[in-house]
Amino acid sequence: MNQELTNTYRPLGVVSDSAYARLMRNVYAWMAMALVVTGMAGYYVANQPSILQMLFGNQIVFWGLVIAELAIVIGLSAAINRISFAVAAVMFAVYSLLNGVLLSSIFLVYTMESIVSVFFITAGTFGAMAVVGSFIKRDLSTMGRVLIMALIGVIIATIVNIFLQSSGLTMVLNYAGVLIFTGLTAYDAQKIKRMLQQAGTEVNETTMKIALLGSLSLYLDFINLFLYLLRIFGNRR
Repeated sequence: MNQELTNTYRPLGVVSDSAYARLMRNVYAWMAMALVVTGMAGYYVANQPSILQMLFGNQIVFWGLVIAELAIVIGLSAAINRISFAVAAVMFAVYSLLNGVLLSSIFLVYTMESIVSVFFITAGTFGAMAVVGSFIKRDLSTMGRVLIMALIGVIIATIVNIFLQSSGLTMVLNYAGVLIFTGLTAYDAQKIKRMLQQAGTEVNETTMKIALLGSLSLYLDFINLFLYLLRIFGNRR
């Protein structure tokens, strides 16, 4: 998705300081709102036995939601030029809602205390790396490409481990996931900053959609970092 953002929008000028500041605030505000929607949806579903039964007791429903999530992310990135900002925002909101529904299982597997503590650990780590990415002068593009390749490797290894059921490999993959998404947070933060600085001279439909997709990227970084940390530090019920 990050590469698509780069290809979709070409530099139009240098954004003004006030417009840039507003767009950056929007990036993190939208990400925070998406996290709130995800958390509230997950907690609500976790306390509704009938919904849980329908969700996790019916493979068609479960995989249907998974496919719907993937379709939204792919569709949002691919169709960003053809849809309005309002439609894109609704798609992001729906995605965060569906993600919360699917992540409701963590409230059943882990204690609330550990979920909250890991959330704050994630927030601190994410915040620090976002600051690093936003202010570091070194170009992180090479690091980002390496991390994306490493992520592909982790995904493949995770699929293989479904059959191997190796607890040792699971732990290695969890720590690798933390390192990858910690680095990707800094990389995405820097990339979003540069794209917004070069996207245009004002806050308009185009720059708002760039900010929204940037928010989605950071949201995904946060969620994945949280899940990997939870697998390491979370206390099971």
